[in-house]
Amino acid sequence: MPIKIQRDDQTSINLTPMIDIVFLLIIFFMVSTRFGKLQNERDMKIQVPTVSSAAALTSAPRKRIINVYQDGQITIDDKGVTLPELENELTAAKQQYPKLGVVIRGDGTASHQRMTEVYTACGKARVAVTVAIRETQLR
Repeated sequence: MPIKIQRDDQTSINLTPMIDIVFLLIIFFMVSTRFGKLQNERDMKIQVPTVSSAAALTSAPRKRIINVYQDGQITIDDKGVTLPELENELTAAKQQYPKLGVVIRGDGTASHQRMTEVYTACGKARVAVTVAIRETQLR
């Protein structure tokens, strides 16, 4: 009895993914193309106003740096202050820049009480606080 070998239909290339990509490219180029009507805007005879100096009205507030040293001394931006002076300065700065933030860097051996007093002063001034820590590897 002869063995029948079943032959599949001839294989063909599936063009569906390629057609999808071509259509996506066509849509992309249609959307990203500048149309002729937009070019006519440049041809209008209008004198556009100019500015002598273009700059922001106020500079963006940067975060203030508060350092608390081992002996309890407090500095804000390298200027030594007491707790009431710190609170007054932060309150005045907060009125000028509502989105003011501070970075508190405390010495590792600084008193926890002193750090808490600094946090409290920042809280009374209602400024956003970031605590700076140094990452160390565990052994």
